[in-house]
Amino acid sequence: MDIKHVKDYIYWLYYQYLLITCSYVLEPWEQSMFHTITVTVFAMVVYTAYVFVPIHVRLAFEFFSQIFGGQPDSTV
Repeated sequence: MDIKHVKDYIYWLYYQYLLITCSYVLEPWEQSMFHTITVTVFAMVVYTAYVFVPIHVRLAFEFFSQIFGGQPDSTV
C-alpha cells in the first residue's frame, strides 16, 4: 500500500471524527480540551475493561458451572 494513500486515509478518518463529534466548529483551545477529555475517557474505559472484565467472566463461569452441575471445589 502506498504511503500517500495511508496518509490520506488517516486524514479522512480524522475528518470523519471531527464531523461526527462536531468539534470542527470549536476554537483550537476548545478542540484540544475536547480531544484531551475524549482520549482520557476512552483510556479509562479500555483500562477498566482490561482489569475488570476477566474477573467478572471468571466469576460468572464459576457461578454457572455450580448451577448447572459442575463439580464443587475440594475443601482440603
